[in-house]
Amino acid sequence: MDTDNLPGSAMATGVTDGQKTADAKTGGYASQLKKNKHHLRAVQTMFKSSSSNHLRLSVLADNKALIMISVNSIIISLTIGLVLGKFVKDPKLVYPTVLLIAVNLVTIIYSVLATRPNIPKGTFTREQVEKKTVNLLFFGSFYKMELKDFEYGMREMMNDNEFLYGSLIKDIYWQGRVLGTKFRLLRISYDVFMYGTAVSVIAYIVASLL
Repeated sequence: MDTDNLPGSAMATGVTDGQKTADAKTGGYASQLKKNKHHLRAVQTMFKSSSSNHLRLSVLADNKALIMISVNSIIISLTIGLVLGKFVKDPKLVYPTVLLIAVNLVTIIYSVLATRPNIPKGTFTREQVEKKTVNLLFFGSFYKMELKDFEYGMREMMNDNEFLYGSLIKDIYWQGRVLGTKFRLLRISYDVFMYGTAVSVIAYIVASLL
């Protein structure tokens, strides 16, 4: 019996083994292409999310530092205005007042350090571009460069996926380093303010009881 003419045969359906193999390869390529697009989208989302989170945390740190600067400046003004005139009548208030002002000043200094910008030299060389060691996504790497030199570096980076993704990784890394420094200085500022204010209040109480 000739099976080539059966309804399910390749001849009856018009599909040969070669066509099946080609369709399988095409389907595998399409699946791989879809997987690659999904991976690329996930990577892009990761970079966007990381940059957005770092930006929000940077704004949060600056706001916290501004609060500490404002609060301690007000305390210093009130202390000088209300207590300074009482030193003649009650000299014992000198020591706790000096202690409180010193605490406020140290707190302000650390808060200012947390918000003080640290700007690099702002230039790069073609050798750095060729070696892919410069981060062109950070303004501190190019703000003193001419437009043509910056454009050259950017085009080289955009034409090289390894260079591009390496720059994105460096950018996120250095954002994290800056954030770490900000929050470390803020932590010191808050600790000095919290413990220093507590000690100053105790010193005022002791001075008033003596």
